[in-house]
Amino acid sequence: MKHRAAVVLALLLALASLAFAAGSFELLKKVPIPGTGRWDYLTVDESARRVYISHSTQVDVVDADTFAVVGTIPDTPGVHGIALAPEFGRGYISAGNADSVVPFDLTTLKRLDQIKVGKKPDAIIYEPLTKRIYVMNGDSSDVSVLDAKDGKIVGTIPLGGGPEFAVSDGRGNVYVNLEEQNETLRIDVNALKVTARWTLAPCGTPTALAMDRENRRLFVGCRSKHFAVLNADTGRLVFTAPIGEHVDAAAWDSATKFAFVSTGDGAVFVFHQDSPDSYSIAERISTAPGAKTMGYDASSRRVLVPTNNGGRMQLLVFAGN
Repeated sequence: MKHRAAVVLALLLALASLAFAAGSFELLKKVPIPGTGRWDYLTVDESARRVYISHSTQVDVVDADTFAVVGTIPDTPGVHGIALAPEFGRGYISAGNADSVVPFDLTTLKRLDQIKVGKKPDAIIYEPLTKRIYVMNGDSSDVSVLDAKDGKIVGTIPLGGGPEFAVSDGRGNVYVNLEEQNETLRIDVNALKVTARWTLAPCGTPTALAMDRENRRLFVGCRSKHFAVLNADTGRLVFTAPIGEHVDAAAWDSATKFAFVSTGDGAVFVFHQDSPDSYSIAERISTAPGAKTMGYDASSRRVLVPTNNGGRMQLLVFAGN
């Protein structure tokens, strides 16, 4: 009798878990973004309620609640990413075609004097422990490290390959994907050097990267059409699953235990963390062909996906129940 009750309880818990995992993200609205041209990364400032959208030679800034365009930061040729350092009132934009970073004032959105870095800067993040900006230079295969307070370069870290996206654990490490080497690297932010290199097979050509900091897990999206989960301390690959073509962005929601990866064939794959080493597919959100990047607003549970509509950009906003 006790065994039967235990089995029934286990089944009820499994069904509850599946019901929770079925996030049912629905299209809330389509937001037109002025101008034409390509886009890349999005950055969501949850506390200031702003969304920064890279857009060819400028960054469009949108209110995260009303989605009204509140400003534009011009003259950022080949923009890829936006990093925010709110305690210094500054943001930093990687301008890939100018081999530079463009700082700006977070309040006024006014551009400040650009900073020369390595060749073809791409992803860019803020590292909160040492209060520095990490710039991933794709063509010079290194990272430029800037003081977030004033933008001064404090070091350069050679990587041995072109970097893609990166994340910080806030505890002294930055992790970065090397696309052609099929590796994820760990960088010591105090020593400014690489301390580990982890291969990802069968996950190849890694681009997207996000992190569950509490459980020390890295979520990697690979162009080999794989989603992979790594132990951030040992580099051990603990889970893989198939995803779509041309993945380019990832996100993590610690409240719902959802990991998101967006792919260029028009989908966002949502995985539920059943345990730190076990994951199940919760949902496949249909977006639009070519919509390979995304942003995630955890406070409102919204997935934000830029796409092209007749030559003009629009932002697809998906809301979770």
